[in-house]
Amino acid sequence: MTQNVGGLDRVLRIVVGLVLIGLAATGNIGAWGYIGVVPLMTGLFRYCPAYSIFGCKTGGSGSCGTGCGTGCNTERK
Repeated sequence: MTQNVGGLDRVLRIVVGLVLIGLAATGNIGAWGYIGVVPLMTGLFRYCPAYSIFGCKTGGSGSCGTGCGTGCNTERK
């Protein structure tokens, strides 16, 4: 499983996941809030299956952070 979720993306996923789970646990938004488990897990494992399907990558080696998944080469010769 190749990591395809970068730094900022990872932090946002974890925060959103925890907030949704917290709101669901306190009864503020209902059971749908437990969908926050999905962004939480993708943030913790740094892997998003949807990114793999669409060829996106927001971090790691070979990525310029654009999410295009092509491993942009920004070095000039």
